[in-house]
Amino acid sequence: QEWKNTFATWDPQDFCNISKVVLPTDTYWSPPIFILERVNGQNSNLDYMAVMHNGSFDSTQAFQVTLTCSLMILKFPFDTQTCNLSIASFLHPAVTDLVMKTRRTPAEMMKDSQSYFLTDGEWKFTNLSIIEYIEELGDGEFSVVTYVISMERQPTLYILNLILPACALYLLDMAVLFGPSSLEDKANFQIAIVLGSSMLAVILNNILPTSSNKPPVIGTH
Repeated sequence: QEWKNTFATWDPQDFCNISKVVLPTDTYWSPPIFILERVNGQNSNLDYMAVMHNGSFDSTQAFQVTLTCSLMILKFPFDTQTCNLSIASFLHPAVTDLVMKTRRTPAEMMKDSQSYFLTDGEWKFTNLSIIEYIEELGDGEFSVVTYVISMERQPTLYILNLILPACALYLLDMAVLFGPSSLEDKANFQIAIVLGSSMLAVILNNILPTSSNKPPVIGTH
């Protein structure tokens, strides 16, 4: 966070050329902000901010936050999810008190985010965009900044453990159905295929996220 306070200025030449001091965050006013989609999280213990001689304040705090996100898994496991991280301050109206702006462009933040996202796991970070707007709430208008984060699922694990076994079962089913085997052998094999399909359905039900209204195509066929 960066902001300016014209009442906290001084001439460095009058104070041994000191142009920057570090003070506790409760020494001066700081903008109170909230993450709208936040469920829970852990704040850092860095309760200090830097003050420049021209009245510029700089406060950096690390947050580990869990957010709510509506998932669309119709194309699972080839889906792309979009989640919002909205930062707002509903204590100060945007018209008279507080307007929030982003310091960096979406391209710059995208580059930084990709450098931070180092894990080679289930998700791939694909895009980041920023929306700045004014939210009307009651009789006031408040400044909101929303970061739209796009993540693409890595489908390799699901292809190997789910899709390929399911396709193999259906191919075996067709081969046995039209093969020269006896009716009794076909019936026994059909029972085995039904059991295998049921096991795959249980696995699919356990790995699918529950925060979606529409089931995936792979789960309805």
